[in-house]
Amino acid sequence: MRKFLVMLEDSRECLNAMRFAAMRAANSGGAVTVLAVIPPGEIQHGFGVAEVMRSEAYERIEAHFEVFAKWMRSRPKVEPELVIREGDPAEELLAYLAQDPAVGIVAIGLTSDKTVQNPVLARLLRDASSLPCPITIVPADISKERLEAIT
Repeated sequence: MRKFLVMLEDSRECLNAMRFAAMRAANSGGAVTVLAVIPPGEIQHGFGVAEVMRSEAYERIEAHFEVFAKWMRSRPKVEPELVIREGDPAEELLAYLAQDPAVGIVAIGLTSDKTVQNPVLARLLRDASSLPCPITIVPADISKERLEAIT
């Protein structure tokens, strides 16, 4: 079974990448893995605060994931898997790709704002020739109808 890997972020481009991955998985008999990464700066260490912040970050991610998962289960009929890691998002994505050979495609959302850089996409493109699978870049401005047509 081919897995579509998509990163969970709070952005419009993430929404389209999720839609693309779910619809492609449904139409090809695949699965969706959603990777959420907690950057090191979100968890401050010291005085027992780190565990509280970590717990809150996990709860926030799980609630955010459930919004996407509910849609995936009801509309394209896909049961997504959530993977949560801590560290640099790009490095954790690359580590996950090395760990899970079932991942067949990484879906990354691309913002239409030319002033915003996507560090994960930049990192993947820097080493694109050594990746174990293709990257699909999903534009933020693509319509739901167009996504349905191409998936």
